[in-house]
Amino acid sequence: MSLRKDAVAGQFYPVDKLEITQMFDHYNKIIDDALQDKSILAIKPRAIIVPHAGYVYSAFTANIAFRVLQNTHAKRVVVIGPSHRVYLKGVSVAKYDSYETPFGNLKIDITLADELMKRFGVIFQSDAHAEHSTEVQMPFIKNYMGDVSVLELVYGQEDPAHLAEIIDYLLEDKDTVVVISTDLSHYYDIDKANKLDSICLDAVASLNPAELHQGCEACGKIGVEAILHVAKKRGYQATLLDYRTSADASGDKSQVVGYMSAAFS
Repeated sequence: MSLRKDAVAGQFYPVDKLEITQMFDHYNKIIDDALQDKSILAIKPRAIIVPHAGYVYSAFTANIAFRVLQNTHAKRVVVIGPSHRVYLKGVSVAKYDSYETPFGNLKIDITLADELMKRFGVIFQSDAHAEHSTEVQMPFIKNYMGDVSVLELVYGQEDPAHLAEIIDYLLEDKDTVVVISTDLSHYYDIDKANKLDSICLDAVASLNPAELHQGCEACGKIGVEAILHVAKKRGYQATLLDYRTSADASGDKSQVVGYMSAAFS
């Protein structure tokens, strides 16, 4: 049995599942106490956008998205994120049998992986799969979704229109949900970051992929553009769930990274 080993546990998120659970419980208490529009918690998304920084910075923003994703009772979760470490042309699928998380392993849908390789020219480039943008989502999935099967797609130089075709095909299955991973602007002061990130947020809220090219600096912009095309085609509604920056955790407003989460239902 081949295993997609965790590559960034102990760096981006804790190794200990109890420590992660305590974080999630803490975030959920804040949500329950402070969220004004509780109807958001009843959303049943077909897809979500989540950040991928270290949990101390971005896990609150991701947590609310995965909390609503569990409402779907989906059987399969496909996680799509940009490659940060390895040059990659196109899309690579993690073709292993299972995926390691602190909560236990997740089964990888090998049959679907083979189907995407055959139908869309997706490849398996093994060195692309020590990627944090996708891995940090897996503990959330195991915690909130239980024994679902997963698929990890990592993209590099890719046409958003082609990635949109893949996502559209995946969402034909009502038991499948899609997770798009991205952070927003990187290392600007808080005012500049807020200004740039507002472009990304507006583009998502209005399902306007063209607006992304007017200054949005999301590292996963290709994935965001792809899901916006699909959401528009399928008549989904976008709901912004959370936005914040690293300054919310660090207090440093001189060089921040932006994070958002959104749901498409």
